[in-house]
Amino acid sequence: MSHSAEDEEPSTAATDPLAVSRALLVGVKRGESVEAERESLAAHSETALDALDDAERLAFWLNCYNAAAQLLVADRPALYESRRRFFAADALTVAGTALSLDDIEHGLLRGHSKYGLGYLPRVRPAAFERRHRVDSVDPRIHFALNCAAASCPAIAAYSTNVDAELDDATALYLDRTVEFDPDAGPFGRGVVRVPRVCLWFHGDFGGVAGVRALLRDHDLIGADDRPWVRYHGWDWTRRVGWFRDDET
Repeated sequence: MSHSAEDEEPSTAATDPLAVSRALLVGVKRGESVEAERESLAAHSETALDALDDAERLAFWLNCYNAAAQLLVADRPALYESRRRFFAADALTVAGTALSLDDIEHGLLRGHSKYGLGYLPRVRPAAFERRHRVDSVDPRIHFALNCAAASCPAIAAYSTNVDAELDDATALYLDRTVEFDPDAGPFGRGVVRVPRVCLWFHGDFGGVAGVRALLRDHDLIGADDRPWVRYHGWDWTRRVGWFRDDET
């Protein structure tokens, strides 16, 4: 995936929310001051957010989440010792509304509860969330969101080309994490081990059948394979600043 725009100087005067979210993430990556971008996002009107189409909205909230997580762990590192507090803390203000990482991920990107393996709706979503959330959950977000844990995928800045960019992110993360042993397990069906997020958000993926379909789409299992699905553990060791350009 090419992110040539990341190498351009971000304009802090940008009024387009998606452009500002990208500039924020690029500034975080470079270790620069991002106060101008944070202030710009906070000052944006909700009308400006309304102008985003669904693909732009998806890219916008992905960028906001990844930038906010990096900033939160840098500004308040002690919070990371309590994941409940870390994900619930105010992390970024957008259009005058303070948002936590949970608000962005589960409210604006997923529209579902963080509990219940992806099958439960959000209870009493706020008006801001109802107005600005992505129309439907895209399971590929789980291969793009980075909460500063070692098991998280690497960070990239998303754009209007978010569909292709998410395909790329998904392929990279699955290639790094999926393990398939066609000879393991009962009845000769094999065993495939997949990332923990496929269990935590089972419903987002369409259950086991959906996980297998995703693996077939990425040629990680054969068209006729129906392996037993098992899940890797999750390494919560803090890892900050892991951007896609840092991969070798």
